[in-house]
Amino acid sequence: MTRPATTSRGEYAKTAGRRQRIVTAAVEVFAASGYRTGSLRDVAERAGLSQAGLLHHYPSKERLLQAVVDWHDEQSGKVAVEAVAAGLDPLAALVALVEHNQRNPESVGLYVVLSAEATAPDHPLHEYFVRRYAGTVSLLRARLDGAAEAGLLRRDVDRAGTARALAALMDGLQVQWLYDRESVDMAGEVRRYLAPLLAVGGR
Repeated sequence: MTRPATTSRGEYAKTAGRRQRIVTAAVEVFAASGYRTGSLRDVAERAGLSQAGLLHHYPSKERLLQAVVDWHDEQSGKVAVEAVAAGLDPLAALVALVEHNQRNPESVGLYVVLSAEATAPDHPLHEYFVRRYAGTVSLLRARLDGAAEAGLLRRDVDRAGTARALAALMDGLQVQWLYDRESVDMAGEVRRYLAPLLAVGGR
């Protein structure tokens, strides 16, 4: 009686592992070539599958792209949860996210390539990135507000303008870092930007 359930769990794990392998391969392909140029055949080859095998799990290129975006957002979400669990203040949590990105170049490359490509109105991720940028600025503003409430931020800081400037800084640093990972310290630059904004006695 237990054998079918065991088999089912085994098949589920096998399928989940294969799907993750496909997403990992797609991240590599889309980060290197973009969504438009990167092909399903390239993804299938990297994943060690036939194109038909890939399409069994992701019936279209757009469905695969969505899975890749979900993976990227999940990784960022985990960092945020870990920062809260570690008791980091809002600004330290922001730096922790940048440090995470430095340890994951494939994620940074994917974001930079897709966000640039998606400026075209007909790109499948155009609306996603419109919402994401608005959400990023709102999240940064919320973190600055939290830092101000905790007494970490100078009272004269323009939080709305700083949130937008931070979003631009972080995106620009990612591009520079992909060109020169040895010289560009993204987390260090973000800390340097934030330092003059801290209240006396802040970090």
